[in-house]
Amino acid sequence: MDARSTRFTQETQRDGLSGLQSLVMAAAAGLSVANVYYAQPLLDLMAKDLAISPAAIGLIVTLTQVGYGLGLIFIVPISDLVDRRSLVKVQGLLAAIALVVVATAGSKMILLLGMAVVGLLAVLVQILVAHAAALATAAQRGRVVGMVTSGVVTGILAARSVAGVVADVGGWRAVYMASALSMVVMVGVLNSVLPKHSAGPGSGTYVDALISIPRTFLREPVLLLRGGLALIIFASFSTFWTALVLPLSASPFSYSHTRIGLFGLVGLAGAIAANYAGRLADRGHGKWTTGVSLVLLLASWGLIAFLPFSIPLMLAGVLLLDLAVQAVHVTNLSVVVALDPQRSGQLIGGYMMFYSVGSAIGAITGTSAYGWLGWPGVCLMGGTFSLCALALGVATRLTASADR
Repeated sequence: MDARSTRFTQETQRDGLSGLQSLVMAAAAGLSVANVYYAQPLLDLMAKDLAISPAAIGLIVTLTQVGYGLGLIFIVPISDLVDRRSLVKVQGLLAAIALVVVATAGSKMILLLGMAVVGLLAVLVQILVAHAAALATAAQRGRVVGMVTSGVVTGILAARSVAGVVADVGGWRAVYMASALSMVVMVGVLNSVLPKHSAGPGSGTYVDALISIPRTFLREPVLLLRGGLALIIFASFSTFWTALVLPLSASPFSYSHTRIGLFGLVGLAGAIAANYAGRLADRGHGKWTTGVSLVLLLASWGLIAFLPFSIPLMLAGVLLLDLAVQAVHVTNLSVVVALDPQRSGQLIGGYMMFYSVGSAIGAITGTSAYGWLGWPGVCLMGGTFSLCALALGVATRLTASADR
């Protein structure tokens, strides 16, 4: 690293991120991660268009998460070795191309392959989180990570609503064409706002970075335990959101995709939780936040099970589900990054591997359970995942480890 870059890194670590930079990075993270979730309210349309069976339609989400997981392994570690600003631009433009491929897919295989590539490149969001964490000062790190994570949560939830509205107007393909355009615009904005140099790229080789991730997680029990918790809570999260479109688009509801997408807005409480959970972590309350959130996650499925009989009770369950999952998630991120902020890309990449595996498991489990047992089967699986998360927290005293 040259002297100019070193001076920039030192100044950045002292001054931290400005409010505008944090906000832009949060918005960019939201746009990036939305690409993974646009499909959830559109699965029935995509299935009909390309002749995919209802039980197998979850493969679209699952393969996207598989691609995301591969990106976490092979792309995110690069962010600790090169200029992150340049990496963000390249990834953003490649993602736009992949989205165009999805929008124009004429067969099931091209669609599935395109979605896997979209997932692979969507790890841009983790590079943005790692970049923000490294640029932030120690005193503001939890708040900055919370803000960027709030952008991620907002992107996830808004993706469902936007996808529903656009699909009702122009079809599911229009959703991905619009997203491709938004990625190009995003790259332009980031290019003008992000610092000219990365937040101190580290030394070492790419292979060293890859090998160091599993070694670090095996050496640090708190990382492995936080990763395991992420896997389970996001399996629960994905079980619900992937399967939701199936009962709502069928009789007796027969909701439009715009209306189904609006259900995602209920979960905006998760974005609020992400922001405040980061602040609580800064103040040493990660243990309390994690424990309460795991209890709320389990309770949420009792309300979600009322879907055939009461939409309001189900919506209350959605509120608890998103709030609990995102509160645990941002607390996890604060704990993980605090271990070594300058290797935040590798640490976050390793942690998010667990997230991706959990999301993939939940996607295929949710649609399969619905095909076999209907909505009660979905609730049974989601509740089981949530119970396992709570059991893990209690059995390993994971919440106590959060205050390290």
